[in-house]
Amino acid sequence: MSLLRQPLLLVSRSELVKNLVSTMPVSAGIVNSYVPGESTESAVEATRALVDDGLKVTLDFLGEDTLDAAQAQATVDAYLDMLRQLTASGLARNAEVSVKLSAVGQALPRDGDKIALDNARTIVRAARNAGTTVTLDMEDHTTTDATLATLRELRKDFPETGAVLQAYLHRTESDCRHLAFEGSRVRLCKGAYKEPESVAFQSRLDVDKSYVRCLKVLLAGQGYPMIATHDPRMVSIASSLASRYGRAQGSYEYQMLYGIRPEEQKRLADSGETMRVYIPYGQEWYGYLMRRLAERPQNLSFFAKSLISKK
Repeated sequence: MSLLRQPLLLVSRSELVKNLVSTMPVSAGIVNSYVPGESTESAVEATRALVDDGLKVTLDFLGEDTLDAAQAQATVDAYLDMLRQLTASGLARNAEVSVKLSAVGQALPRDGDKIALDNARTIVRAARNAGTTVTLDMEDHTTTDATLATLRELRKDFPETGAVLQAYLHRTESDCRHLAFEGSRVRLCKGAYKEPESVAFQSRLDVDKSYVRCLKVLLAGQGYPMIATHDPRMVSIASSLASRYGRAQGSYEYQMLYGIRPEEQKRLADSGETMRVYIPYGQEWYGYLMRRLAERPQNLSFFAKSLISKK
């Protein structure tokens, strides 16, 4: 399936293919399964449905690698509008937001880190006023240090700001130890970007082993782990480790993508676990979907299996 990577990345930039994907009946059904829509209203509607089912949500307004200050500001404005609508709908306490720093200016050629920090601070402040929180998404390894530096700055005034760590990076177990303190919210995922062998584990087995090591650090620590995985084995291991370390339900949570294993999401919620669903939305949905399929071969099988089983 790795042979599909370059073709998928190529068509991710094609407006013609996007139009075909979004209008053909079968393809449109696939899109709707994983992205609820382009508008804030569609995201809020999807949030309400999930919250009514006992699930929690994190919302991501799609867009990354912003190279225009006006576009970065438009992204900030979109988050502020989303938070206003969540508040008006009474959903804010069950729905936080996820923010990519590259979407709010980190990649700008001049003062990118400062612009991203200022923009992120605006979103984080609005989230606190709405009664919810923000988690800073992690991107490719070249941005890890800058993202963690921004996190430290934000936490001086907003200690509830969440972090994301990617288990496939060699450095992540150490990063987990530094972030496993009281009040720290850390989402642990396996990682989705194509990274070189010098910084990241390449085999699925090595990534899984790293994920479990990182889980042990976070669950044994004093923070609030957010266990982001669709892998049934990792869910089972996380449950066992939570018991081993005396973790009560509600002192950690599980996270999965919108549309992936919804029956398992509901099962975890019904069993008393905190289960949060990651909802992406916005006009950049097509690039998001194609990149998720291209970045790691496993994603293609997860999407295909979920279309068949929806479990």
